[in-house]
Amino acid sequence: MWWDGGHVYAVDSNQGAFSVSEVLASLWSIDRERVHIRAEHVGGGFGGKGACGPQVILGSMASERFGRPVRVVMTRAQVFEATASRPPTDQLVRMGADADGRLRAIHHRPAYALSPLAEYIEWCTEQAKILYAAPAIRTQLTAVPLDILPPASMRGPGATPGSFALESAIDEVAERLDIDPLELRLRNQPTVGPVSGLPFSSRRLVSCLREGARRFGWAARDRRPRARREGPLLIGSGMASTSFSAGVFPSTASITAEADGTFTVSIGASDIGTGARTALTAVAADALGVGTERIRIRIGDSDLGMAWGAGGSRGTTSWSFAITEAAGKLRESMGGPARPVTATVDTTTMIDYQPGRERQTFSAVFAAVAVDPATGEVRVRRLLGMFAVGRVINPLLARSQVIGGMIMGLSMALHEESVRDPRTGRQTNGDFAGYHFAAHADVPDVEADFVPDYEPQDPSGFNGLGEIGTAGTAAAIANAVWHATGTRQRILPIRLDRVLEPADPGEPDAA
Repeated sequence: MWWDGGHVYAVDSNQGAFSVSEVLASLWSIDRERVHIRAEHVGGGFGGKGACGPQVILGSMASERFGRPVRVVMTRAQVFEATASRPPTDQLVRMGADADGRLRAIHHRPAYALSPLAEYIEWCTEQAKILYAAPAIRTQLTAVPLDILPPASMRGPGATPGSFALESAIDEVAERLDIDPLELRLRNQPTVGPVSGLPFSSRRLVSCLREGARRFGWAARDRRPRARREGPLLIGSGMASTSFSAGVFPSTASITAEADGTFTVSIGASDIGTGARTALTAVAADALGVGTERIRIRIGDSDLGMAWGAGGSRGTTSWSFAITEAAGKLRESMGGPARPVTATVDTTTMIDYQPGRERQTFSAVFAAVAVDPATGEVRVRRLLGMFAVGRVINPLLARSQVIGGMIMGLSMALHEESVRDPRTGRQTNGDFAGYHFAAHADVPDVEADFVPDYEPQDPSGFNGLGEIGTAGTAAAIANAVWHATGTRQRILPIRLDRVLEPADPGEPDAA
């Protein structure tokens, strides 16, 4: 970071350069135009870099104090403390159903940790209002103040922990009623928003469920737990469905028709490893009716104007909306030979924040596991996910992103756990030795695909897909562990000690 002529400059790793510039401008009481944030290469975010980080604030203070450029370098432990993660939750789900499997009531009541240093709400209850039809649905959120560093968004905020509780409960209802879990879900699909009463803009969840079940071979599954063995291993399979809210937020975009016949597209987007440059190049080329080789993309700079950050599964849709509108305006003004010609659009006034329809993405995830009851080890052998996310811009990028999300859900289910010191509230395993996450050896046969879908509220039919891959995966794995062992796992991660079974005295190796 450095100061020059009353302007502050920073090269940072964040999910939204424009929003970071707004925060820094407010802190220094200067015009936003005097703050210049570049974040062209982020290196991953997942929500943890969605806000102005302390390194930017401290760097700007140090640079101003010493009158020279400053580089902030953090240790691994400091990264864990400076980059927030999702808060712990304690969730209660109660359900009532008729004997034929028709849900009559759903009550979802989560409590989540809240830091006194910053307000953050973990919306765990949203899927209870969307996924299943029931005459009575009640949701409650309780914030529990704790002396901890502020939690924040982590991939699939709210929906990921919320779906674990809700989809585990749905499976328990199926178990009690002796109904196939897939059939129970199909039997309770709503025709309109169960709580809002609004029609769905697009709802292809049934297609995800049926196609996923077909590819997975769900029909051959024996519903009884502990029914299948391979030597000492218990084999099980499970599933979960989920949704994630979709939509767009305001952004500005500029497109310049250059004298050489190329087009320069400028938008304050962020590429956090999702291939935003590639996707937005395709969107611009399609909107302008030219080949991708004639498109140049400029992103990751607050000087490019206001733009939504990479978060909430709304980055690509918000940026694409602005680019499409700017392309339309440019084509209208390109009648003469003069070049360069620039068109700029701000979509703020074009967005309907209350569109009168439920706009969601949907998924169905299927999992197969092998459990060793003597050691407590759970190995996921197969994951399959079917997704309905509107029109897919780039199938390769989209598939890679949801596969990455599913692996992150696997990591949440079996590995990831923040351990805190009860005296200080600080994380005690802030390193890669104590904080475990999935490695290559833990990643099984993973398959992901998309059902045909189109979002009518978007001019190009797009919806976001960044977080739908993670939400639902942990529940599918936990339901598979129940099918293998006959024991419900209600706490994540599913550690060895939580699965370990006492030795059978009749077994030859029993002590």
